[in-house]
Amino acid sequence: MGYILVCDDERSICQMLQIAFQSRGHRVETVTSGEQACRKIDSTLYDVVVTDVRMPKVTGMEVLQHSRRISPDISVIVITAVDDGSTPIEALNAGAFYYIRKGPKLLEDLLSAVALAMDRTLDRQQLAAHKRDAALRNSLDNLIGESEPMCRLKQTIRTIATTNSTVIVSGESGTGKELVARAIHTCSPRASEPFVSVNCGAFPETLLESELFGYVKGSFTGATANKRGLFELASGSTIFLDEIGETTPAMQVKLLRVLQERCIRPVGGGQETPIDVRVIAATNRNLLQQVQEGQFREDLY
Repeated sequence: MGYILVCDDERSICQMLQIAFQSRGHRVETVTSGEQACRKIDSTLYDVVVTDVRMPKVTGMEVLQHSRRISPDISVIVITAVDDGSTPIEALNAGAFYYIRKGPKLLEDLLSAVALAMDRTLDRQQLAAHKRDAALRNSLDNLIGESEPMCRLKQTIRTIATTNSTVIVSGESGTGKELVARAIHTCSPRASEPFVSVNCGAFPETLLESELFGYVKGSFTGATANKRGLFELASGSTIFLDEIGETTPAMQVKLLRVLQERCIRPVGGGQETPIDVRVIAATNRNLLQQVQEGQFREDLY
């Protein structure tokens, strides 16, 4: 059963559809304005959005466009009492799953459309599960060994891969920390995006900052154009910070802010850019010991 958002400025329509959908086992929320619908879509993952076209201020077309931006997998069903001929084409071109004219068969047509939308959602979920299983097998095949510690490591990767948690991978040089990081990424929902890797120990502090956060034109000698940093390029994906124990205290402060605020500011820039990045870091050092010795920030650790 699905999670459905109904948006119509006629309360009677909302109430009728809520009763009908709930009687089929669906979970339903209703709102009576496009503004409310957009706020709901920002904070909740729905399977289906049913929206009227003609509403004051924020229209159904705007709700459709907002839904597609936030989550392309949402099936948006557009309904209207006025069929002007061009609106159905506009709605379908904008990504609507279905377009339905209000009338005597509205409820029947909507129930059929929702059933088709849920079939599509199930198909997508099964395909995604198959892809994750294949990726899991392929990526874990790179981790050779069937000893008890290796089996525990692989199980840990399976467990954390589907989360967005920040991960630290510790181990001596040459033990395969980057292989573990890549396996976590490949088994995650972010696997379709490129894995971004940077060796923090390979750059002086000033170069590392511009490499990670980018810079704006004129911020220093040689900055002849704006440059996007690796954090921005990795938005929607995973960034791997190798040898994070080599970073300076000043850089550690900047990395802490990125993890806390989920935004970056390019060198010389005045505006912050929000990012959606999963961070995996690695080190061959004992960070806990470095924290106790004052060489690594405890809050970042």
